[in-house]
Amino acid sequence: MARLFGTDGVRGLANDLLTPTLAVQLGEAAARVLTKDTSAARSSRSGRPRAIVGRDTRASGEFLDHAISAGLASSGIDVTRVGVLPTPAIAHLTATQDIELGVMISASHNPFPDNGIKFIARGGYKLADAVEDEIEALLGTVNDRPTGADVGRVIKGETVADQNYINHLVDSVATDLSGLRIVVDASNGAASVVGPAALRAAGAEVIVINASPDGLNINDNCGSTHPEQLQNYVKAVGADMGVAYDGDADRCLAVDADGKLVDGDQIMGMLAIGMKADGTLGSDTLVVTVMSNLGLILAMREHGIRTVQTGVGDRYVLERMLQGGYTLGGEQSGHVIDTVHATTGDGVLTSLHVAARVKRTGKTLAELARVVTRLPQTLINVKNVDKGAASTNKAVQDAVASAEKDLGETGQHGTHEGIAATGGVDGLHANRRNALNRLFRGGVEHHGTVASQRHDRLIKTERPHFVQNMAPVESVPVIILRLVNAEQLRHLMLIDEQDVGGCHQFRRQRRRERRIVEQPLQLSK
Repeated sequence: MARLFGTDGVRGLANDLLTPTLAVQLGEAAARVLTKDTSAARSSRSGRPRAIVGRDTRASGEFLDHAISAGLASSGIDVTRVGVLPTPAIAHLTATQDIELGVMISASHNPFPDNGIKFIARGGYKLADAVEDEIEALLGTVNDRPTGADVGRVIKGETVADQNYINHLVDSVATDLSGLRIVVDASNGAASVVGPAALRAAGAEVIVINASPDGLNINDNCGSTHPEQLQNYVKAVGADMGVAYDGDADRCLAVDADGKLVDGDQIMGMLAIGMKADGTLGSDTLVVTVMSNLGLILAMREHGIRTVQTGVGDRYVLERMLQGGYTLGGEQSGHVIDTVHATTGDGVLTSLHVAARVKRTGKTLAELARVVTRLPQTLINVKNVDKGAASTNKAVQDAVASAEKDLGETGQHGTHEGIAATGGVDGLHANRRNALNRLFRGGVEHHGTVASQRHDRLIKTERPHFVQNMAPVESVPVIILRLVNAEQLRHLMLIDEQDVGGCHQFRRQRRRERRIVEQPLQLSK
């Protein structure tokens, strides 16, 4: 049976996988696991442990909120329902308000029919896998429930929670944002109220779009996953910048005054440089995932900042940050974690610190973002593969090591649990050709397919004859653990046939591929 908990709690179609019954059971099980070491000294006045429950704006969150609160209260926990708040707000309150556990009901950037339940332990951090497994093992099991005066109580506390979080956000900046005009796209989600309120409290002039949630319109062609509306709006109103959150506001992307998108890599780059200058960048190190653009790695190197890479997922970034004592990390998608002020990714916090960096430096957002030159990049998800083999199979690892040797320090590629990653290069053409040929042969014959991240070297050199309306490109291979046909391969690689050993060799290889197209890849142990 598949594990119920995923990379970010329990998530699925609301009222299908994620039912009120399951929510009650999760509340009961979490209460048993997360409060078993609770002492009376850190409990509520009643002597019972305390929990808070928040949610985003999905309609299904309304009944799931009641259901999980019932499960917690029936297990002897006093529950404060704080209503619609971002995930990082629940983490902050759990860390600072003598609370045993927090619960966030959200499916983040997913469409509104989905929902999710994630738990936050005392101290404000997400649960370790082992703790989630312990909760899952207790689902539906019999337990001695409290009765009479020992049952938990359920109260509401929206207003106090909102203001507490907003005060925390503004205090973290210590910069007056007056004079900045900022457009906020709240994605009709959890930050529809507190996001604009925090920026206004910090002094900015704020124009808000997509902050009228109706239970059905969260993430609907808006927010960080659909920033096009924000890009147009920033230009139309002459704003200095724009920021876009996702459904639970744990991520943030930005838009400069010209309507150009500023992604998580660029945001991390400009913040890292500022924190290094301020002396708050732990060990002068930035933690990123294997999906971060090569341009960020190179930019940080130029500014004397070390980068540490992790697997994909903000929980892995945070884990590495805590292990190394690092204070800044995140993902290209806009999850940015600043452990000086937060225990998890916080989109509203990020937007405030980006705006503060603009104000303090006197530079435009476009100028600050320019520190990172984004190299063209291809990210491809591959299904139905042996995920473990991506990091353990010797044939795959040998091909990766060989390519890395040719690419040197200016090449990048990666895989994550069998999901295709990125590749890039800023090096010599000969090295690129050797790595490409080696991985083309190894990738197709032994390991799967090859894809590429393409880098415009700003020199008008090669231009594949079949590429229309694109800049000149460089190509570097990346292993993907599934076979596709030659036309798909050629499209992914965007290179001339001659770059893989000549037209005749390529055509012979293509005929061979057609005989094995769409066969699942079998990797040796």
